[in-house]
Amino acid sequence: MTTNATGGAQPTGQTNGPDEQGSTPPGGTAEDGAADATATTKTPGTGDATDAKSTTTDTAKTPGTGDATNAKSTTTNAKTSGTGGPADAESTTTDAAKTTTGDTDADNPADGKPATTGTAKTTIGDTAKDDPTDGKPATTDTAKTTTGDAGKSGATDAKAASDGDEKKDGDGEPRDRWSAFAPAPDPVPGRPRRAARAVGRLLVHEWTLATLAALALAVGMTWPTLRYPLYTLPQDYWDPSLQAWQMAWSGHALRTEPAQLFHSNTFFPEQWSFAFSDMLLGYAPAGMIGTGPEAAVLRYNIMFVLAHALATLGAYALARQLGAGRAGAAVAGVSYTYAPWLLAQAGHLHIVSNGGIPLALAMLARGHGWSLRYGYRPERRHEGWTYTGWLVAAWQLSLGFGIGLPFAYVLAGIVLVAATTWFLRRWVLRPVKRPFGTRLFVADLVGGLIFAGVGALLAIPYFKVAELHPNAARTLGDIGVYSPPALGFFTAPSESRVWGELHEAARATLPWHPEMTLLPGFVLYALAAGGLFFSVWKLRQRLLLLAGVLVTMVLAMGTRFFDGTFTYGLLFEHLPGWNGLRTPGRMMLWTTLLLGLLAAGAVSAFADRVGEIAAERAPYRPSPWLRVAAVVPVLLVLLEGLNVTPHPVVPEQPVAMRTVDGPMLVLPSSQNLDQPVMLWSTSTFPDLVNGGSGFTPTQLDDVRRVTLAFPDQTSVDYLRTLGVRNVVLLRDQIVGTPWEVTVNAPVDQLGITREEVGDAVVFRL
Repeated sequence: MTTNATGGAQPTGQTNGPDEQGSTPPGGTAEDGAADATATTKTPGTGDATDAKSTTTDTAKTPGTGDATNAKSTTTNAKTSGTGGPADAESTTTDAAKTTTGDTDADNPADGKPATTGTAKTTIGDTAKDDPTDGKPATTDTAKTTTGDAGKSGATDAKAASDGDEKKDGDGEPRDRWSAFAPAPDPVPGRPRRAARAVGRLLVHEWTLATLAALALAVGMTWPTLRYPLYTLPQDYWDPSLQAWQMAWSGHALRTEPAQLFHSNTFFPEQWSFAFSDMLLGYAPAGMIGTGPEAAVLRYNIMFVLAHALATLGAYALARQLGAGRAGAAVAGVSYTYAPWLLAQAGHLHIVSNGGIPLALAMLARGHGWSLRYGYRPERRHEGWTYTGWLVAAWQLSLGFGIGLPFAYVLAGIVLVAATTWFLRRWVLRPVKRPFGTRLFVADLVGGLIFAGVGALLAIPYFKVAELHPNAARTLGDIGVYSPPALGFFTAPSESRVWGELHEAARATLPWHPEMTLLPGFVLYALAAGGLFFSVWKLRQRLLLLAGVLVTMVLAMGTRFFDGTFTYGLLFEHLPGWNGLRTPGRMMLWTTLLLGLLAAGAVSAFADRVGEIAAERAPYRPSPWLRVAAVVPVLLVLLEGLNVTPHPVVPEQPVAMRTVDGPMLVLPSSQNLDQPVMLWSTSTFPDLVNGGSGFTPTQLDDVRRVTLAFPDQTSVDYLRTLGVRNVVLLRDQIVGTPWEVTVNAPVDQLGITREEVGDAVVFRL
């Protein structure tokens, strides 16, 4: 190939373009004795220079051939070796090297037009610019390259190469020659995109899905609780009215007069009246929102649904922490919450609110790095979970001692076992330095003190009540009235949609069936029995769970099991506070939880087997039938939990309850009738003689007896002695009572006045 003075190419042999690889081989240099400088410029660092317009007619030979290369061949990366002279360039071309990294409008070397040797077309971004070198030195062997939008040319690399040095990067390190072929790095996402990704991961997290599923189940399984939440209450409007008032009073007292918390507006003029039954004090924050009966009813219904959701989530979390799979944990969660026997407790929010028990146990187990399936793993310890677990346990205790007291004794037993284990591992069996860790020990110490402190503070008003009202104490005879026989473990309450009607004859044989129908579910029994033989738990663990089931069942029978002499009677006589528990059948809460854990072991083992079968398939995917089989146990447990719980309309608040001042007495008065009256008082919380609780104070009993002849001189004088100023007589409730006759009797000689206020008659004393 020859070149003329203007840089035009005259073919001397083969006229083909580049070789099959599209570039000149490394061996195609000027080492055959031909000078390869065509319109070369001065190279920095050398003493050789040629005029920009001088021409040389040489032939660049391609190794292995005697043919000249096509004058139109181009190279995109012209590399020069570090020998100090332009004659050492590895590849040459007579045309200007055109290098583009974006979308450029470069000339096509195959267009047949002669190329100017002094022109290097450089593209920055998407713009092609011609840089003619009129009379200026131009290097035809050096391609100026730019990368993307950075706008940086490769002149620095060319200069370094002509100086005899390797190409360096910005830090002075040798540059990888293959870096140009590397994929472009992923762009760094901005803060909004990172936040969106974090939210997305949170939404599909197991615990987010479990929480949403628990809430959805709670709404569906308790329906129609939220259908008319301002006007209806589940089960009946007696105990739920009392508990709706409890939440309202605690919020009102803490917002206005915290010192009067335990001295409520009911049972006037009694002191410590808020402690006449379980207080639901843990719901006080909710009680601060809204005023009046409708707000109290709405608040109750919302907490009723949320209590079911928390119970499901808590039992699920405990089973997962102990080592069960997701399907097994779901069985434990739904069986613990929707066991048929709990349908009879729908009117007792302090019993339904049991989710803090398994949730606290799960958190404490996680904080200590312990699970039933994998044992103690010190690397998984976390003090934060330990603190949280103790706080949740204290909150659960604040909802009431009815189920909180057995929970406290269970925690005390766990602490005793853990302390014994720590002592043995530290000093006796196999000495281990700090087997539980100092920080974990401090967390347990502080958390345990908080729990004990909350329990002690809550126990003070109950001790006061026991001191002021000896008739509030229970006896073993009282316990016997509520102790269920063995038949109760296989009998469902009337609220069960599946078993209610079928078990009607069995319920008729029970002395007090609302507290004696203790069926946890036949499906749960079957799954737990299967878990004794096929489970992810070890054999000794299964036997321990079975022992727990039997022990709690015996305790639930109260005095029915050999008169309770060596079972419930021992606890009644020797454990502080145990004699305040009236209904032993509520120990079924622990029976249900342990049965659920046994069932979770069986379902988890089945799910693991499904996974093994799926792993043998191609592709890795379980069949639809296997997927359905893993969900069937959960659906069957839920089926047994379906209910027909009634939702009666709450009696409307009389106008007099909003306008009449206290202290007041509302007639007629009885245990059930007084509970809606307590709810009506949430508008202004006047002092109220009425009240309903787990026992009836002697004074209230006397008031009900003396006022049967009201209005008469004896009852008026007695009420004035108590400090009562107004008596409200409800006309719609006096049919068939003595007041039906005396309501219109003359009162002038009694020194009182009578006034009609709505549907009530108000007597002002």
